[in-house]
Amino acid sequence: MKIITILVAIFISVLYSDDINVSSEVNTTNPITQVVPLKKVLYLSYQEMPKRVFNGEIFSITIKTLSTTKNFLDIKYEFSNYYGLESLNEIPFRKVQDRYYFDTFYFYVEDSKAKLPDITAEIVAYRKYRKTTILGKKLKVITLNPRKDFSNIIANSLNLVDYRTTSYDNKHNIIVFEANATNTKISKMHFQNVFKQGIESVVDSYFESKITYFIIIDKQIENFSFSYFNLLSNKFVMITIPIIVDDDSVSTQTDLKPKDQSRERLKIQIASVVAFIGFLLILWRRKYVYLIFIFVPLGYVLYLSAPQKDICIKKGSNIYLLPVRNGTIFETTTQNITLKKEGDVREFTKVKLQNNKIGWVKNEDICTY
Repeated sequence: MKIITILVAIFISVLYSDDINVSSEVNTTNPITQVVPLKKVLYLSYQEMPKRVFNGEIFSITIKTLSTTKNFLDIKYEFSNYYGLESLNEIPFRKVQDRYYFDTFYFYVEDSKAKLPDITAEIVAYRKYRKTTILGKKLKVITLNPRKDFSNIIANSLNLVDYRTTSYDNKHNIIVFEANATNTKISKMHFQNVFKQGIESVVDSYFESKITYFIIIDKQIENFSFSYFNLLSNKFVMITIPIIVDDDSVSTQTDLKPKDQSRERLKIQIASVVAFIGFLLILWRRKYVYLIFIFVPLGYVLYLSAPQKDICIKKGSNIYLLPVRNGTIFETTTQNITLKKEGDVREFTKVKLQNNKIGWVKNEDICTY
C-alpha cells in the first residue's frame, strides 16, 4: 500500500507541473495589448473675429493654426453645432507664416441669433494624429429697422452701372438696372411697394457681385429711389434712378441692344438722295434706263418705312419679360396667336400682347408656313 500511495503522489505532482508550464507558455505567447493614445500636433486659436454683426451681413473669421510636425500634406476642417449662419466656403483662404496657418472662413448672417461653429481641425498625413477642436462663440447680432425704401442689401459698396426704363402696360413702367456690389449676398435684393420684381442674371460672390434686376412700377413715379446699408460708413445710402421712358427695347447689356434706328433713318436718306439723282439724270440724259436709280431706292425706302407686321406665335410658347435666355416668363400661349411685331433683338422678337403689354418671344417660337 505504501508503494501504491507513493506512486499516486508522484503522478499528481507531475500532472500539476505540466499545467503550470502550459499556463506559463500561454501567457508568454499572448501578452495583453495596450491602446496608445494618438499624438496631438495641432493647436487652434482665433486670430480675427467680429465683435458684432448685422443680420444680413457677410463677415469673416480667421483661425490661427500651429502644427508641431512638418511631415503632413494638408489641414482640413469640419463645422458643427452652429446656427443663424450660412457657411460660404468650406475650403479656407490660407496664408502661411513659418509654422502658423492663418485660415479665413466667410459666413452670411441669416437670423437674429447666431453662433459660430465648433471647428475641428485634422491633419492629413501618412500617420494618424489626434483631431483638435476649438469651440464656437455666440455672436452679438444687430437687426436693422430700415425704411420702406430699403433694398435688403448690406454691403461695403453698391454702385449702379446702367439702367433703362420702358413702358410695360398702360399703368406701369419697367426699370431694368445693373449694379455691382462688394461684400454682400446681392441675390438677397428685394424691394417693397413695387408691382413686380425679379432677377434676370446674377453673379453672387462675397468679394465682388453683379446683378441685373427688373422692377415694374406705377407710371406716376418720376424717380425710383432705394437705400442700402453701407458697412464702411455705418449708415444707409440712397440711390436714385430717374424715370426716363425709352421707346426702344429694354436692355442693359450690349449684346441685347436693339437695331440702331438712326442707321435706319440714314439708309432712308441715302436711298432718297440716290432716287433724286436718278430723277435728275432722266431729265438731263432723257434715258429711261436711269429709272432703275429711282425705283430700286424708292422700293427700299418703302420697305424700311413699312409698318411692323403681325406675326403668329406657336402654341406653348413662352413670352419673356426681357430678351434674355432663362429670363422671367410672364405668359405662355395656350394656342397659336397673332401678335403685332414691335422690333427684334438677335434671337428674340418684341411683340405687343392683347392686353397692350410688351413681351419678347424667341424667334424659334414664331410660326413658319
